[in-house]
Amino acid sequence: MKFELKDDYIELFKLLKVLDLVDSGAQAKYLVAEGYVNRNGEQEFKKRAKIIAGDVIEIADVTIEVTKVTT
Repeated sequence: MKFELKDDYIELFKLLKVLDLVDSGAQAKYLVAEGYVNRNGEQEFKKRAKIIAGDVIEIADVTIEVTKVTT
């Protein structure tokens, strides 16, 4: 799955929410805090981690490739 950034970054829990991978922001924060999310191959525990273009996020069997919107 690909996600195109319109801004410089998106916070991790917001990314999970906007892609409908979770039902709520609280659920997204829980999954991150409990270590269920990987960023670039390593566990990410920061709910508000700034996800930028080039990052690869993995949660369960979903892989998200973050790219920058090209104009």
